[in-house]
Amino acid sequence: MNAHRAWTCVLLAHVAIANAATWSPATIPLNATQVGPRSWYVEGRLEDASKDNQGFMSNAGFVITDEGVVVFDALGTPALGDLLVQEIRRHTAQPIRRVIISHYHADHFYGVAALRAAGAEVWAHVKAERYLRSDNAQTRLAERRQSLGPWLGSDFALARPDRWLSTDESFELGGVRFSLQHVGPGHAPEDLVMLVEPDGVLYSGDIVYAGRVPFVGDADTRAWLGAIERLLKIPARVLVPGHGPASRSPRDELQLTHEYLIYLRKEMARAVADFVPFAEAYARIDWRRFAVVPTFKAANRNNAYNIYLQMEGEALHGK
Repeated sequence: MNAHRAWTCVLLAHVAIANAATWSPATIPLNATQVGPRSWYVEGRLEDASKDNQGFMSNAGFVITDEGVVVFDALGTPALGDLLVQEIRRHTAQPIRRVIISHYHADHFYGVAALRAAGAEVWAHVKAERYLRSDNAQTRLAERRQSLGPWLGSDFALARPDRWLSTDESFELGGVRFSLQHVGPGHAPEDLVMLVEPDGVLYSGDIVYAGRVPFVGDADTRAWLGAIERLLKIPARVLVPGHGPASRSPRDELQLTHEYLIYLRKEMARAVADFVPFAEAYARIDWRRFAVVPTFKAANRNNAYNIYLQMEGEALHGK
């Protein structure tokens, strides 16, 4: 097949997908940055999901090989997933073979329908299965229907992967070796990271937040710190986090998330040990180190409260 015919097929396939879509097109700019010979990523805004940003507040990556494209994460709506497909098509006509989902939080997997429609097989860790059956999944879906409804589409449903992973796994595509590691529980029980071995590019998902305060939710922060320690042992030259800019100094970039979690655990553990109520403890703590970091106001109090509850649990069970 010559190049002109290949591009024609790609465009016709994209038109067919767009015509079948029930979501409104996303119009927010989405441009990929190259971070390795084969490796790219798109960077979401350092803010919470909103109508203004159309849900584009997380990162996704893609790797172009001679036999197809591997995508890491799918963004937060099918409309954004569709923009990601379009951006990939700006750089290659290779088929999209596979999408690896780092974890099943809305901003990372809701866009998978567009990638699946483009031909991708979806992989995720089996520990995400519990989330799909949970009340939390339905609560988040209801919230996203309110805040991002037009870009989800009328028939949006939570997508199961085509393949569940239960162990670490390596594979090759087009002569490029990929290494998948399960580092959860951390930010989520199912946390997967992907190393593109010849490029030295590590896609970390939300184990790492660059340039913003992380979202803790119900994460096991003790295990999360352990996951960061595992990442420090991976021989990466470039780190692409789940949020924020890529870094060519992976060890340095890991420090913000690491230091933030340690600080919250230390301060909340002290409050629990001294029987200080959460609101009083929170008001006393010196937050200046992190108050200048994006999303601090939106995320920090909830993060602190969740970790306060964790510290109560750890104290109760003698951890």
